[in-house]
Amino acid sequence: MKKKKIAIIITSVLVLLSVAAWVYFKVVVPKNDTHTQHEGMTGMENMKMDSKEENMDMTTTDEQVLYTCSMHPEIIRDKPGNCPICGMQLVKKESESKEVHDVSLHTLLKPTNGYAISTIPATTLMKSEEPIEINALGYTAYNTSAVGTISARISGRIEKLYVRYRYQLIKQGQKIMDIYSPELLTAQQNLLFLIKNDPSNSSLINAAKEKLLLLGFPGEQLQQVVSTQKPLFTVPVYSRYSGHIHEALNTEMNNSVPEAPAMNEATSLTTQELSLKEGMYLQKGQTIFKVYNPNKVWALLNIYPSDQAFIKVGNKVRIVPEAKPGNDFRSSIYFIEPFFRPGSKTLTARVNVDNSALQLPIGSQVQATIFSNPLNAEWLPKEAILSLGLEKVVFVRSGNGYKAQKIETGVSYKNLIQITGGITVTDSVAANAQFLMDSESFIKIRDKD
Repeated sequence: MKKKKIAIIITSVLVLLSVAAWVYFKVVVPKNDTHTQHEGMTGMENMKMDSKEENMDMTTTDEQVLYTCSMHPEIIRDKPGNCPICGMQLVKKESESKEVHDVSLHTLLKPTNGYAISTIPATTLMKSEEPIEINALGYTAYNTSAVGTISARISGRIEKLYVRYRYQLIKQGQKIMDIYSPELLTAQQNLLFLIKNDPSNSSLINAAKEKLLLLGFPGEQLQQVVSTQKPLFTVPVYSRYSGHIHEALNTEMNNSVPEAPAMNEATSLTTQELSLKEGMYLQKGQTIFKVYNPNKVWALLNIYPSDQAFIKVGNKVRIVPEAKPGNDFRSSIYFIEPFFRPGSKTLTARVNVDNSALQLPIGSQVQATIFSNPLNAEWLPKEAILSLGLEKVVFVRSGNGYKAQKIETGVSYKNLIQITGGITVTDSVAANAQFLMDSESFIKIRDKD
């Protein structure tokens, strides 16, 4: 009986221990683990937030603005400037891609040759008064208003010729040739006959002397004939002008109108001999030589028709000779030829040049800057305009992108171009039109209504 009670007590104790163990592992332990895990996760999240804030602070602190070229992305600089390859202005380098808003399907379906989506800066027309400076090229030429001629006043034969080649420089009073003329010989004999047989008839004697002088007989030789009482068989011919001598005999013989020497003729590498030779006969009134003064020349400037409206007679000009670039000088336009020269599509403006000190070769190239009156107009930077040959376009902002638009331009001044039509002051255009051009496609333009 006693053993049976002990067994019952032991069994009861084991049952109680089993129940207590089940309660402990099923209820108490899971609750404690959940609380501990929640605390651990909270600590990790706090650590992540702290790390993220530290990273954001470091990113904000260490962020550096970089600049790159739109056409050459390999060029990266830490400050603004121009691209060393193409010369374009550097733009800010985007570190992260930006989200594009408000882009509709209608926008994306537009053709790329007529519409471009871009965030490039825009500019507008600037209205201001700018001084106009027009660059022109030209060359030096003889001043045809300072040309002298040497003509034969009487018929005769050339006994001696003292000029040997074309473009020879002669001086005033220099002997050109000796000529034998039967007419001059007869006039001398008549004068000597009057002096010998009727010395008191001063009127006839003076008339005979006047005739010889009018026929080109030199005064010194006339005094020699009177004193020696012997006629001269050859009479010298002197030049009344100084300058370069040009032969005019061929043009007179062909009955054609003589022209001023062309630039290529005046600067020919080979100096040709004269066709006038000793022993040749001359006709009365025939032009033998033309003398061009090299100290008084013209600078002939080529003016494009688009610049004609801005160039007037009297405009100041700065000329830089190609032969002597350090000796630039100022002058003014005194005449604009109202026609196009043969083979040229530019107008010609004449500028008087005093060549006595410069001694510029005839036909040498010159560069000129013509100062016109200030122009009050609307302007755009040259970078905003794209040239398509005969037409010029800009990219006008339209919604979220740019659309090509044809424009009309006027004169150019430094980095500005005059806009005469195509856009208004309310239109915004891309500041750099070259950046928006697709080199693989044709730009479609239309006239603005």
